[in-house]
Amino acid sequence: MRCRVELLIVAIALATCHASAEAVLKDSVYTVKTAGQTAVVRVLTSSATCPTVLWDLKTSQIMSVRAAASVAPTHVQPAAVRHALFDVLTCEAAWPDGVRSAQINGQEVPAPAAETKRIVIVADTGCRMKAAEQAFQECNNPKQWPFAQVAQSAAAMKPDLVIHIGDIHYRESPCPKDNAGCQDSPWGYGYDAWRADFFEPARPLLAAAPWVFVRGNHESCNRAGQGWFRFIDGQPWEQERSCDDPAQDGRADYSSPYAVPIAADTQIIVFDSSSAVNKTLHEHDESFDKYAGQLKQVAQLARDKSNNFFLSHHPLLAFLTNKHSHEVFPAGNKGLLSVFGSQYPQTLFPPGITLAMHGHVHLFEYLGFSSAHPPTLILGNSGSAMDGHAPTRLPADAQAYPGARVKDYSVSSEYGFATIEQGQGQSGPAWRFTEYTVDGQPTFTCILSAIDKGCRYVGKNNSQ
Repeated sequence: MRCRVELLIVAIALATCHASAEAVLKDSVYTVKTAGQTAVVRVLTSSATCPTVLWDLKTSQIMSVRAAASVAPTHVQPAAVRHALFDVLTCEAAWPDGVRSAQINGQEVPAPAAETKRIVIVADTGCRMKAAEQAFQECNNPKQWPFAQVAQSAAAMKPDLVIHIGDIHYRESPCPKDNAGCQDSPWGYGYDAWRADFFEPARPLLAAAPWVFVRGNHESCNRAGQGWFRFIDGQPWEQERSCDDPAQDGRADYSSPYAVPIAADTQIIVFDSSSAVNKTLHEHDESFDKYAGQLKQVAQLARDKSNNFFLSHHPLLAFLTNKHSHEVFPAGNKGLLSVFGSQYPQTLFPPGITLAMHGHVHLFEYLGFSSAHPPTLILGNSGSAMDGHAPTRLPADAQAYPGARVKDYSVSSEYGFATIEQGQGQSGPAWRFTEYTVDGQPTFTCILSAIDKGCRYVGKNNSQ
């Protein structure tokens, strides 16, 4: 096996030696927003060297190598999963203060907006191919896997920022030979699968605005974590946090939360829940300690703004229906609930959290509460096969968690995406949330106000 890996590395080196330094892959030039006001330009290239970025048509800078082309042994179970071939060079450069534009080989790079007025939100976008579940989505059918159309419609909204709330990579197993729906699709954890699942279909949206990425369970170290750190993680590259070495996974799978300001009084707080398990954790558990530490950091970050949007892939407050018995049940992640509930038993979230947004459950769901819990949005309906098990109505006494009494509820099992726009409400500054169909038709709208502590309906509402 070692000889095979070394031969693959030699093949990569020979291929890149003949590539021009200008061989930037056109669908892989993008901007990642990181903590605070910082942002980085990223490029994936088949060249052996990084390209030059031109700032404000004045100053040139050679981009730095973030991650070299390589063959990375995966440590996924079962062990039959092949090595991950990353046959591209990942390059990056930090946006300098005051710079308003950038070009790479004449291609415009999406610049951080001076003011964030409109944000596009997607989640759970990849095409599911998983032999263990006998789940093979029709990746070749845009009706069955509509992420490319979602990206096109969302880009037409001209956003200032795009948020992806996790689960980007889904092509984990080879498509069966007799399955025309996903025939010839790349699979595994290398760049070819990442390109097919994300970079190619997301091209217009990557070109539209900078992105904030929230890590999902599909991007944990025992799945597609190696691509996560090479391509889209917002933190500086560290080999120890690359998911290449299983002995380092305990560190790599728990990233520190960070905040990105989007208005004078508002910020989003990004929380890494990629390794959250759906079972109760206890105080002596290592995961409990790590998530408790991250939650303390969230509380500290939330003190900086009066209005804080909490983003994690796994929801804490949600509902699903048993597909066999049709019984409605709370679907929040039990591991996170055990940690958050121990620290904040009345609200689950620290003071200052005015909205929670998640993915993971493949549908759209809105929950507003008469209790002190922040309104919650589940937005996992942007491409991966839909769950379709959300209750259309809730019992009158429905509680998503003990004490979390539901007042307003809306749900859809259709594919789509969402926007949040800065504006004015009845009580002062507010954010307008809108859920859209794949083609960009609005289906649900509410006005979120920190003063009102809720999201006031303008559009569709599934009453209890």
